[in-house]
Amino acid sequence: MLAWALLSAVLWSLVGVGSQRSSLFNNKGFVYGMVGDPVNSQINITNTGELVLKNFMESLSGHYACTLSYKTIKAETQEETTIKKKYDFLVFAYREPDYSYRMAVRFTTNSCVGRYNDLLFRVLKKILDNLISDLLCHVIEPSYKCHFIKIPERDFVHELFIAFQVNPFAPGWKSVCNHSEDCEDITNHNILKARDRLEEFFRSQADILHHRFNRTIPAMHFVEHSFQVTRIDNCRPGFGKNEALHSNCASCCVVCSPGTFSPDADVTCQICVSAHVYGAKACP
Repeated sequence: MLAWALLSAVLWSLVGVGSQRSSLFNNKGFVYGMVGDPVNSQINITNTGELVLKNFMESLSGHYACTLSYKTIKAETQEETTIKKKYDFLVFAYREPDYSYRMAVRFTTNSCVGRYNDLLFRVLKKILDNLISDLLCHVIEPSYKCHFIKIPERDFVHELFIAFQVNPFAPGWKSVCNHSEDCEDITNHNILKARDRLEEFFRSQADILHHRFNRTIPAMHFVEHSFQVTRIDNCRPGFGKNEALHSNCASCCVVCSPGTFSPDADVTCQICVSAHVYGAKACP
């Protein structure tokens, strides 16, 4: 039997039940197209039958169905038979998480009492900010505590436990995005460079504060091997992580499904029965 396709593919798409329809769809919720002809500026069917979605937005997430209709002809009788095949699948908008880093270091100090500990803390923050300012990264949520601890095979010592977070959203950070909101590749690249710079600072200049300020403050020394760093993932509002639902992209920030929302930079979409759209940033 000799068969060949006589009719082109017909695409129709229906976005999530109960959700608001995008302006890309007509009143019935369908989008039609012919092979090689664009459906609109964002959806296209290629010559090979591939569905191409450009500039995919949260509102385009949902249930898609593609129906392929063609005819076969029997060479002997010229009898035509129409064949239809339907393919259903779900499409979700996603984005890479925004990286930030939680860092911790320790310094020895002569006492937990006095103004020098606070002076060290403020000077250290200024130095770190200056090291990464050209990357439009900065230090946030800095804090410290002083403890009197026992060192193995040594006497009791006073130590400052300093913690801070580094993120790539210093004032003016949007200037690196070229007016695009999807620039996590750039910001994540910058935060990785910032992490490496700060790690090098504490590794190669462990006693910089003692040498630079030993005339005005007591000797304070970086505790070798005390530098710790942990990556923190954040999702943009309307996105979250769900390993159970999206196991093939567990580290991705996937658009919140209807019935959930995410109002901030958390990594979890929260339950909201009145949220009927994909990517909800608030619970109505």
